[in-house]
Amino acid sequence: MYRILVCDDDKEIVDAIEIYLGQEGYQVVKAYDGMEALHILKNQEIHLIIMDIMMPKMDGIRATFKVREESSVPIIMLSAKSEDTDKILGLNIGADDYLTKPFNPLELIARVKSQLRRYTKLGAIGTEESSKVYKTGGLWIDDEKKTVTVDGEQVKMTPIDYKILLFLVKNAGNVYSIDQIYEQVWGEEAFGADNTVAVHIRRIREKIEINPREPRYLKVVWGIGYKVEKFAQEE
Repeated sequence: MYRILVCDDDKEIVDAIEIYLGQEGYQVVKAYDGMEALHILKNQEIHLIIMDIMMPKMDGIRATFKVREESSVPIIMLSAKSEDTDKILGLNIGADDYLTKPFNPLELIARVKSQLRRYTKLGAIGTEESSKVYKTGGLWIDDEKKTVTVDGEQVKMTPIDYKILLFLVKNAGNVYSIDQIYEQVWGEEAFGADNTVAVHIRRIREKIEINPREPRYLKVVWGIGYKVEKFAQEE
């Protein structure tokens, strides 16, 4: 059974989310500020976090930053419409998805299932695909160990960032639009995906490029989309 940590200082929202998730068979652990969420994460196995942005003691942005120092567990952020800047910041520091309040319970469940599928798939070992190493230049992805290295140095990736980069490296040299990337990685029809994909691309660049402003690997093709440069490999 998947265990989901729901963190929001509004107890009514937490209780409502618990009901929605419980109806789908998920176990819910509740927290009401970021510090409490971090304590729970250290002491229990958590498969996904639903994290509000505005909370006392420690807000969702700081808590997400702390989580990402130790864990790649999927994080869905909750935000009010007035918190768009914080929402983008949350994606930049490691959140995987977000929902704006008030949200449709069916959309919440769909996003939870999507993130859990992705997280479970990234943890699977032994499939034909996962036994391969994909590389271009000094950028290597070991899809069995789920690791990314650049010039021999390992870099940490969230599940979404990893999947985006894996898709582009496996298809190095090909250009993909934002909608194509979104549909491949999220497995859903792209609708207003520009900001979401752009934030993840920016975050990946910061991790794999020496100078993100002049990228060697992950490049934009203006008016079309993004690609990972294809380099000849030395045997």
